[in-house]
Amino acid sequence: MNSSHPRAEQLARVLVYSARPYDREFLERARLAADPQEKRWRFDYLEARLELATVSAAAGALAVCVFVNDRLDAPVLEALAAQGQRLVLLRCAGYNQVDLDAAARLGLAVARVPEYSPHAVAEHAAALLLSLNRKIHRAHARVREGNFALDGLLGFDLHGRTVGLVGTGKIARCFARIMGPGFGCTLLGSDPQPSPECEALGLRYVALEELLARSDIVSLHCPLTPQTRHLIDAAALARMKPGAVLLNTSRGAVLDARAAIAALKSGRLGGLALDVYEEEGDCFFRDLSGEALQDDVLARLLTFPNVLITGHQGFFTAEALSAIAATTVENLSSFELQGQPRHAVPAA
Repeated sequence: MNSSHPRAEQLARVLVYSARPYDREFLERARLAADPQEKRWRFDYLEARLELATVSAAAGALAVCVFVNDRLDAPVLEALAAQGQRLVLLRCAGYNQVDLDAAARLGLAVARVPEYSPHAVAEHAAALLLSLNRKIHRAHARVREGNFALDGLLGFDLHGRTVGLVGTGKIARCFARIMGPGFGCTLLGSDPQPSPECEALGLRYVALEELLARSDIVSLHCPLTPQTRHLIDAAALARMKPGAVLLNTSRGAVLDARAAIAALKSGRLGGLALDVYEEEGDCFFRDLSGEALQDDVLARLLTFPNVLITGHQGFFTAEALSAIAATTVENLSSFELQGQPRHAVPAA
């Protein structure tokens, strides 16, 4: 974890939690671009998640840099502040995992990456839909075994279908362009803040209940808040058009996974594609191929032939990782120079 930089003891230290090789690659590139003489910061990398048991690893650091499944509740933030940390750098847009009241009380600045590549997540949502509908994942496995039969691989034309977008922020707007002008779908939207750009694409705003009842495909693009937690629950799934496909590339807890299992078993839900999962912190971003999966809900979801799951991969493009790293370093630099990160998360 420790840097071998000859001036390491003179540099402001940042501990990067939940670090993977690609995090190191892109963060080091961004660090050197902002500090080519290597006189300002050193990044240390820790594969473990941030939680109370791993807080002490950041002792002496100016800041910690964390990802979506790191824990930033009051006890963890109190421990960070007690050992001298002043800044929390989020390598993501969402901040629902942070106790903002505690951070404000402790004088900890919290910074995020408000946007990186909305195209990355929107294109991944489209890829999930295409793969699930046309059974690409199943066809690939068959052909690899020499089975070229088409039985069981029937899909449907996307052209002319109705796509409902729950949330119409930047990612959803990219997805709307793909599905509307791109595939010729009818677009419905539900959002308390309508987007003129989406309306210009032909999207019509309706109540969530109407969107669920009329959409052949429902795609979730809303942030996780107390109001959106389990927004798609058993009642919402019962309102959906029979046989509709549900996509979630937003936050796992927007969907009640147990209710989705019941809807899949009954046949009400025609297909489910997920890039996020409510309890993903215990399994996503890790290689568990040699172990028994301990999450019974996730294991049950994986048994359905009309379910496709990826491990929070939507953001994973070179462009997005470059933007995340550059904004993270920008937040660090502005905090050091001005006492406030450029993209600070406001106190709750």
